[in-house]
This record gives sequence, structure tokens and C-alpha cells, in this order.
Amino acid sequence: MAPNSKAVSKRHRPHEKYDKKRETKKAKLVEKEAVTNHPTEEDDLDSSEEEEDPIEDEPEAVVYRKPTTYDNLLASLGSSNKAVADMNKRRQREEEGKSDTEGDDDDSGSEDQISTDGEDDEIQGDDQGLTENTEKENNDNHSEEEDSDRYETDEELELSTNGQPLVDASSSASAFNEHLSHILSSEELKTLPEGKWKFKWEAPAIDMPNCRWKGTRHNFLDAVQSDAPYGLKPKLFKHWLQLYQKSGGKDFDSSKRRRFFSICNSYLDILHCNKRPFYNKGREEDSSAMDAYLMHSLNHIFKTRDLVKKNESKIAKHRETSEEEILSDDGFLDQGFTRPKVLILLPMRSIAFRVVKRLIQLTPESQRVNVEHLDRFNAEFGCEDESDDDDEKTSKNGKSTTHKSSKPSDWQALFGEKNSDDEFMLGIKHTRKSIRLYGDFYSSDMIIASPLKLHMAIGQAEENKERDVDYLSSIEVLIIDHADIISMQNWSFLATVVDHINRLPTKQHGTNVMRIRPLYLDGQARFYRQSIILSSYLTPEMNGLFNRQCLNYKGRVGIRFHASPIKLACEYKGVLEKVLLPVRQIYERFDADSMTQADNARLEYFTKKIFPKIKDSVQGGVMIFIPSYYDFVRVRNYLKSQNASFCLLGDYTKNADISRAREWFFAGSRKIMLYTERAYFYRRYKIRGIKNLIFYSLPERKEFYPEIMNMLDEGSYDMMSTALFSRFDLLKMERIVGTAYANRMISSDKSIFAFC
Repeated sequence: MAPNSKAVSKRHRPHEKYDKKRETKKAKLVEKEAVTNHPTEEDDLDSSEEEEDPIEDEPEAVVYRKPTTYDNLLASLGSSNKAVADMNKRRQREEEGKSDTEGDDDDSGSEDQISTDGEDDEIQGDDQGLTENTEKENNDNHSEEEDSDRYETDEELELSTNGQPLVDASSSASAFNEHLSHILSSEELKTLPEGKWKFKWEAPAIDMPNCRWKGTRHNFLDAVQSDAPYGLKPKLFKHWLQLYQKSGGKDFDSSKRRRFFSICNSYLDILHCNKRPFYNKGREEDSSAMDAYLMHSLNHIFKTRDLVKKNESKIAKHRETSEEEILSDDGFLDQGFTRPKVLILLPMRSIAFRVVKRLIQLTPESQRVNVEHLDRFNAEFGCEDESDDDDEKTSKNGKSTTHKSSKPSDWQALFGEKNSDDEFMLGIKHTRKSIRLYGDFYSSDMIIASPLKLHMAIGQAEENKERDVDYLSSIEVLIIDHADIISMQNWSFLATVVDHINRLPTKQHGTNVMRIRPLYLDGQARFYRQSIILSSYLTPEMNGLFNRQCLNYKGRVGIRFHASPIKLACEYKGVLEKVLLPVRQIYERFDADSMTQADNARLEYFTKKIFPKIKDSVQGGVMIFIPSYYDFVRVRNYLKSQNASFCLLGDYTKNADISRAREWFFAGSRKIMLYTERAYFYRRYKIRGIKNLIFYSLPERKEFYPEIMNMLDEGSYDMMSTALFSRFDLLKMERIVGTAYANRMISSDKSIFAFC
């Protein structure tokens, strides 16, 4: 709920691996959630108007709230700490509109004080089973390692590049300071929860053909810092530049990674849905984006640490008056409820391995003298092959060998001898001279996790009150990379995780309440969180998440192909030319009034128009390709009710059952096979004996369409395929048939189209 606008200026107003058992549990959970987790009409982006007018949720009414956790916490602390008690009473007087001197006659408090002299800036919490937690780790900002020298900021360093001095660090810190020091207006507090953003400007996306950046508010691209160090801490910038030049890179200023870093450093929410991934011949582009968001994350973490340590130094010099200074000087408000500030969500361990290894490389050598638990990390996350060429491997004798497989190259890059486990979570802590992997989550600066693992942790916390996920309460930078792969897992898990970020914590975790930023105490943290979503394509679910749960007050910027019935500049070419067989491809459009009705309309069209043609088929060989597990369950249940002869190759079908189903289908003892897109993504089984191919809905991944089409039995004289679509499937259609054809098929008076 949005806070009352009257409280905007108030300083401290609180508001609100794959074993059988796990696979079975996941399957039941997915099927249960499938019925309730599918996109709504507003999430579909089949026109530019829908893209520019995001979801408009009904504004929540402002009602009287009971005292929150931190109301009670302040009251309890006040009973034993006079300074905190005075602060709490001043806050209450401010809310009541009284002056600081009114009601002083009733002030009273105990002289016994608890320790609040700066050591609480470090977060305390239980180990969560990763490392042994000690008092020294809980208070690591005051450990010997970090306090052996005074705090170090780049303002005190004289770094230079190629003999030229870098820009003064004060300007490089402006984006960070400006973002977190902004005070939301009453109008912003009213409109931000509604997600009412309109894209107001466009700009060419350099080195990305057919793409343009689209953003809200003003065009920040014209105002980004164009001189080194581009908003980075000078030490970080110098190290990054050296790595870039060492790898053979030229003209860093105009490189993709530098440009994308500048966009990240704007602190706007970012939706980049046209990133070519490393597993699809896009290693350089993928690495550039990864470099940019990792440097942005390190920059944010180090600047946060600099601010905290600078204030610690001031407090240490004035111990006797430090409490009063903290209460009266907003400059000491430098913390959140917990320490972790960056959350990176990734789909697989192998991808997390790439990210963490690069994170270590991007950290200046003086700040990674020691990387703790690196051997354990390599053992648990490592991949056998991390060469730049996905098709080549190096043998023990140093010779290059070519790896041949019947699986497509993208599958080889993701799953071929790679660690594709999707259940992991890793805390990373940066100290003055080292990086600690597997750190306690509450004392980590960054958390790298899969949506599945965090979803499980959230479920455990809901069942067991002794556990919690409060380490998500103070996330300031959220990065979701390879969202397209996550959509092949379970998108609802990701949506649940994002929904739990920036909630008020359930426990104190050793937090120094007097140094928490007002934006956290006022329940406004989600409006300051920057969210960066990276994917190779866009889905309604991604757009829905971006519209509903990415509410950064700075605004948002997105990149996508120009594809709508109105604007036809720069088109998708489609993938129909990759279909090698002479197949007559029929596209049948069904009508649906809204996105919420599209699923029912699709099933009704299938049962009345498509199934009657195949149920009495003598030859069989009918394969129905279904992208959504939700639709898979519905079609499966319908075929059961019709006593149809069919077999399944679904998301959770066991290997033995898959082998049996493939044999039955090829032999003709089962006339129909249901094959899900997710099962194909993970397994890539080629099915023999297909004579009639039905796309219940077009696949999200465009490369799957020709791969499936080319499975048709070439010896059959009556090969054919049928694809069902509605006007809400434009995003999929334009990737497969091309933008021009897709727009024509959506708007035409005819409902049946053929490609030969």
C-alpha cells in the first residue's frame, strides 16, 4: 500500500539434483499453479498502444494501519536506550504535527543502553546451511581485515589512463547518490503503484539492427556521462579498461559493453529483449551485456561500502556524541534492513559459473587478493568446457577436437556436459582485500540464485516461522539474465520471488535502526529498486512482470523490434525459409475478445474444428505441439474424456515412459502424441512417424518451428501442418512468419492462411 502523502517528509515513519522425489514434487506444484498463472490481456504486446500503456491496477485505498514491526522495534529499543527513545518520541510528535518541545514533560527512559555504536551496519543472520556463522563475520565491517586501514574512496586516489587524469570521482558518484537521495513526492507515491508509464522517446540502438531504445521521462541517452570513467569508480574503470585492451578490444568508448553500462548506470528499469545469447552464436554480445551489469553491480556495492565506512570513521572520532549525530544528521542514514544490495537471478549453475568467474575477473586485483572457497565453487558449479568455441573442445594433450552430436548447437552449449542444475543460491561478500564465496546471506553484498531455489526458501519460511528470507528486503539492484530460459522452467517461481523482494523484514537481524534510510522505513524500497531484465525474445509474461513489479521512480527503458500493426519500420524476416520439406503449412485464426478468454477460445476451437478431423484417423501419426504446460494439461484431460488413442512426452514424463511413447507412436499403436515445448527444450528428442503436425500454439522460441517441421515423415504423401493463432499471438507470429505477414494475418478478414 502506498504511504500516506502527509508522511513524505517524515524521517522515520515505518510502513509496511534432479532426484525423483524432487521432480515429482515440482511436477505437482507446477500443475497446481498452472491453472492460476497465465498471462492476462494487458500483458500481451501485440500493438504499440499496449506497449505504451502498461497495466492499470486499481489504486489501493489508504487506510489506518496498525503499528508495524519497526514501530514495535523502536518502542522496545526505547525502553533500554534513551537516545532511541528520544528519537522515537520525536518521530511520533512529527506525525502528530507537534513541535520537538511539546510533550517533553512525559519523557522518561532507562539509562541502560544497548550497543549501537556503529557495529550494527553489518547484518546478522543465521548461516542458512552454507557457512559457519561467527560473531566476527556478523560484524565484518569492523573486522581486522577491513579496519586495518582507514576507508578508501576514489576521491583520494589519483588514477589515470594513458597519461590522462580521470574525471573527478565526485561526479562519478552522482548517479548513485542522486538515485538514493531522491524524496518521492505525494504525486509519485500515488501514481507509482499503478505502473502508469508511457514511452515518450525513441533512439537508435547502435550495433543492434532493426532495434531502437524506447524510454519514459526524458531521453537520458543524450545526457549520460560521455567521459571516462563513465560513472564508475576510477579503480574499477581502470581495471575494466585493462582487461578489455588485454583481450584485444579496441575503442572502449564506443564499445557495446561501455554503452550498456551507461544505460545501467542511469538506474532506470531496463527491459532488453533482443540480446543474442552465448549459446546461440552470440558470445560476444552476451559477454558485453554481462560485463556491463556486473560492473554496475560492483560499482553500486563499492560505493555503498565507501559511504558506510566514511560514516563509521566519523562516528569513531566522536563516540560520545555519535548517537545524537546519527539522529540529527540525515547523512548517517546509509543502510537498509539487511546488507545484500544486488540480486542476480539465473536459470542454471553453468550460467552462474560464467557470471561469478567473470565477476571475480572484473574485481580489481588489490580487492581480490584471496577468493575464499573457490575450489568448492569450481566443484559445485564448474563446467568441463568453457572455451569460446562451443563446437570445439581441447583434449588433455592440448589438441583441439570437434564434438559432434545429433543435438542442435544451442542444446550442446546449454546442456552438453554442462551443469544444468536449476537449484542453487550463492552469497558473495566483498571485503577490503578478498572475495568470500558461500558467505552467510545476511553478511553478503550480492546473492546469485535460481528462481527455483529462492521459491523453495520462500515456501520454507512460510511453513516455518524460524526461517525467513529477509535478506531480500533491501535489494537495490535486481538483475534477471536469460529470462527466456527461465520462461522454459517455471515463470511463476520468478514472479513469486520478485513479489517478495523489498518486503519489510520479520526480524531485526542486528540492524542499527538509527541508520536505516527513510525509504526503507517508509515502505518505499520497491520504488527505488532498479530492475534489469535480459532475454533473447519477449513474452507477455515478461512484459507483465516489467509493468506490474518494476516500479522504479526513475522510469524505464526497453528495447525491442519495431513490430506492430501501426509501425512497420524494420521487420522480422521470420524462419519459414528454414523449413526444408515441401509441407503445406496452414494457419487458422480463432477469435478471442480478451487475453483472459484466449485460452478457452483456443481449446473450444481445437475441440470443435481440429479434433473431429483427427479422432477417426486410421493412419495416425498426429503430433500436437503445445508450448504451455497449462494447455498441455487441458488437452490431455480432454483426450482422456474422448477415449482417444494418445501418448505423452511432457515436462515431467519419465525416461522409460518417453521411450515407450516414442515406440508406440512410430509403430502406430498410439495415434496421437502430445509434445510440450519445455520437454523439447530440455530433451530435443526427434520423433519418427509424424504425418500430421498440429501447433496448438506457436512455439516461443522461433528456432523450434523449423526444427519441429523438419521432423515430418518425408516418405508420407499427405504431410501437413496446422497452426492455431489469435490476435494475441502476434509476438510469436512475427518471429516465425515475419512481421509483415504477421500483421496482415492478424488484421485480415480471412481466418485461414497457407504457406507452401
